[in-house]
This record gives sequence, structure tokens and C-alpha cells, in this order.
Amino acid sequence: MKLIFCGTPEFAVPTLRAVHAAGHTLPLVVTQPDRPSGRGLASIAPPVKLAATELGLQINQPDTIRNNVDFRQQLESIAPDCILVVAYGRIIPQWMLDLPPLGNINLHGSLLPKYRGAAPIQWAIASGETTTGNTTMRIDAGLDTGDILLQQTLPIPPTATALDIYPALAKAGADLMLRTLDGLAAGTLPSIPQDNTLATLAPILTKEDGRIHFNRPAQEIVNRWRGFQPWPGAYTALHGKKLTIAAMHLAPDSTTLAPGTVIASKQELLIACGQGTVLACTALQLEGRKRMESAEFLRGVTIAPGEQLG
Repeated sequence: MKLIFCGTPEFAVPTLRAVHAAGHTLPLVVTQPDRPSGRGLASIAPPVKLAATELGLQINQPDTIRNNVDFRQQLESIAPDCILVVAYGRIIPQWMLDLPPLGNINLHGSLLPKYRGAAPIQWAIASGETTTGNTTMRIDAGLDTGDILLQQTLPIPPTATALDIYPALAKAGADLMLRTLDGLAAGTLPSIPQDNTLATLAPILTKEDGRIHFNRPAQEIVNRWRGFQPWPGAYTALHGKKLTIAAMHLAPDSTTLAPGTVIASKQELLIACGQGTVLACTALQLEGRKRMESAEFLRGVTIAPGEQLG
């Protein structure tokens, strides 16, 4: 097939490489512009650009696509059979949806219709799911509402974080996309409408999502920490400063203390949470200091039992 590939982060790279290795024609790779990053604000190329450069593919990094006449003319001159979209990070305009005969095919890191939106992997883990997966779908004008083509499932181990699941889904998704292209070429793929009554949302993460609300049960707090790695993580306040909980787990204890109350602070920092549960914090970082294991941290910072965090 003659394909245009649209993608930006590392999640999209395995699919780009797999499609190229499978012998499909890729006259153009579309990705987001380079962005300033780090203290020096040096311009950083997105992972898809780096991979496409390595593969010797033509790249376009338009600032906008909806009303970009030059970009539209470029895609129309290519006349692709299909446009692949993998974590590109822009809404696909109607003219792009209408351009290829086989449509715009998206690889989405969830089992749609669950977790529609920008952060499906993070929210699936944060919500305590034990299974996730990938979906290939035909993009329509809605937010991840198009017809499902193929799906695959992957387990979420109980201690896995988003950093663990992200590369596993990316690797598996590349194979799913190849199978989807084979089915499209053969005309054998079913096109299954999504059940909108089962839909859940996975909105883009904000810093506020990392704030710990100790009235939640401890396991829910742990799940959110696992899902929100590496950002926004999980944090609270201590002595007027931001306290990041860098590692945590559910403690076997129970308590009648108010949520947010420090129970003990020796080898681990134990904190009362909702429904009588207890959170054990095993690595901590106070604003302006380095990350430390709890025992080392607590030797240098006084947190007395009965103190209130948050």
C-alpha cells in the first residue's frame, strides 16, 4: 500500500518501523514540529522524526494542518491508499478523512470504547484496570468514536506503572497495525461500531491530577501513582513545601485516624487514607532536595506521628 504516516512520540515508532519493514510505500511521514526542551530550551526532534530520518523517509512537520493549503496539496498529490495515525497529537480535519479510499486508521492504546482521549494508558492503570490493550479504528469526526477494526488485549500486572505498559503496548500495536493493513488490503476486516453507552474518557493529564487526596482509599492512590508515571506523579505538602511520593504501596494496616494523618515515620512513612486504609511511602523527595529512600529521608526530615499532610 501507499501510506502516509502521522505520529509523534516514542509510542508511534514501533509501528512506523514495522510498516516500513513490511514493504509498504511511505512517501511521507508527518510529525509535530521540534520543541524546545530542558533548561537550555534546546530544540528537540520528536522520536518519529528521528526514526523517519534513520529510515531515509521524507518528513513534514506542519505547525497546523486544518487550513494548511500547501500541506493539503502535498497529501493530495501523493494520493495515499490510507493514512495511518498513531499518537500524532492533532485533530484530523475532514479533508484528510475524506482523502484516502481506505480511510484514516488510528492505533489507540486502549480497548475502545473505554478510555477515549489523550492519555488512555495512564488512566487505565490509574483506574485500577487489570487488562488493557490496543484498538485499530477508522477515524471519524468524533473523539476516538470511529468503527473498531481489530483489538488485542494485554494484562496489567499489579505493580506495573505506565512506564512499563507503554512500551509493551507500542510493540504489540505495531503487529496489530500490520494485521489491520493486511485485512484492509484483502477486504476481510469487519467494521464494528462502538457502543457509546460503554465509553469512558481519558483526558490529557494535568499537574493537579498528581495531587494526593488522602480521603481516597490507599489502593486507589497507589493506582493513580502507577498510572501517572513519569508525570505528574504523586505529591502532597509538608511544612509548606511540595512533597513528592516517589514510590509507595498499600500497607496491610488499618486505622481510624483522619485521612492524611501520619501514623508512623521510621523505616517507611505510613499515612492514613480513606476507608481506614494505610499508605506506605518508600521513597520521598521534598521540594529542593534529591529523591531518597524513606529511611534516609526520615533521618533528615522530622515528621511526627499525628502530623497532617496535604
